[in-house]
Amino acid sequence: MSAEPLAELLSWYVAMGADEAIGAEPLDRFAPPPAAPPRIPTAPRADVPSPAPAPAAPLVAPSAAAASARELAAAANTLAELEAAVRGFDGCALKRTATNTVFADGNPEAPLMVIGEAPGADEDRVGRPFVGRAGQLLDRMLAAIGIDRSQAYITNVLFWRPPGNRKPTPDEVAACLPFLWRHIALKHPKLVVMAGGTAASTLLNRAEGIMRLRGRWFDLAVAGLERPVPALATFHPSFLLRAPARKGDAWHDLLSLKSRLDSPTAS
Repeated sequence: MSAEPLAELLSWYVAMGADEAIGAEPLDRFAPPPAAPPRIPTAPRADVPSPAPAPAAPLVAPSAAAASARELAAAANTLAELEAAVRGFDGCALKRTATNTVFADGNPEAPLMVIGEAPGADEDRVGRPFVGRAGQLLDRMLAAIGIDRSQAYITNVLFWRPPGNRKPTPDEVAACLPFLWRHIALKHPKLVVMAGGTAASTLLNRAEGIMRLRGRWFDLAVAGLERPVPALATFHPSFLLRAPARKGDAWHDLLSLKSRLDSPTAS
């Protein structure tokens, strides 16, 4: 190529901003990278001990975890003893990733027991159930029928937050379920509200979703109690935050709850 075309090409490079040479030899950027040189192993120094591998976290078989939970729950004779048993229980893997054990909130002497699914991020941080946005909505829902937290007792199926607020696994529910049944027996509520599909399907042992179960009353047969406990299935407040159009259905459920609470048989 003559000098004139080269000069024109160089002028075009400068006009495009390529005004600095970065290498004397052309670089083929499509060529495969050179192979890394072989690593030469070195013998460990005698005066520096090799670090021991970190021990793996012990795993508890689901059946063994549920059996341990049943034994611990049965041994608890008060709510305080049950809470201590839950806090000392290591059979649920969720405890390893949670910040706090979330047991209950409200008045243990109240006639109403509300059972949700599991703690969320706010609940895990504070250590109390229903304190985030869903909890604030629950407070407003109960206030609409004249109830505050001094007149209700609130807990969840699970005592530890699932990472990312995911749905609990069957093994996680099974590990916590003996504590929940004992929780109901020791609390001995007049009425139970099952807030959400996980609470309803777990306590009722039914496969239907909350859309089919909500608004209906069921009798919970609880070991240790002479009579079944009336239980109402309704939407979880977190669902209502995502689907506000369903608040009308929830209002009908609240009116049904108020009617039962006002009934002489509920006192």
